[in-house]
Amino acid sequence: METWLFLLLILAVSFFGKNNSLIIATLVVMVIKLLPPLAEKWFPLIQAKGINWGVTVISVAILIPIATGEITFKDLVDAFKMPAGWIAVGCGILVAILSRYGVDQLAATPQVTVALVFGTILGVVFLRGVAAGPVIASGMTFVIISLLGLSFK
Repeated sequence: METWLFLLLILAVSFFGKNNSLIIATLVVMVIKLLPPLAEKWFPLIQAKGINWGVTVISVAILIPIATGEITFKDLVDAFKMPAGWIAVGCGILVAILSRYGVDQLAATPQVTVALVFGTILGVVFLRGVAAGPVIASGMTFVIISLLGLSFK
């Protein structure tokens, strides 16, 4: 019963914040949960592979402008002619590294997931953020708690 209340709370906050992505995600999880045989099969699979699937979908969306010719090699070369382009490359590298640490962090300390999910929901609903960063947030958490000598244990 607690899980349903938690999901309903997330759904209510999502509606309140008018966040369609989180509304859809919560409803999908609730529908799967309604059908125990489906949940037994799909929940572990989605939990294990969902982040990779999401990254793949985001990557496809990012590559579409290249496929359509909206972004060309000239644009890439031009990006390296300005400081903002170099900053973007650096941030891309940093995000990739943080994501690696984030995946490791989530696997090693699953209890951090609760805080990350809560923080992501707050950021999405109240600050109009996008729920694309839990792995990055986990990586940032890993770096900060490592620097401060803290742990979740």
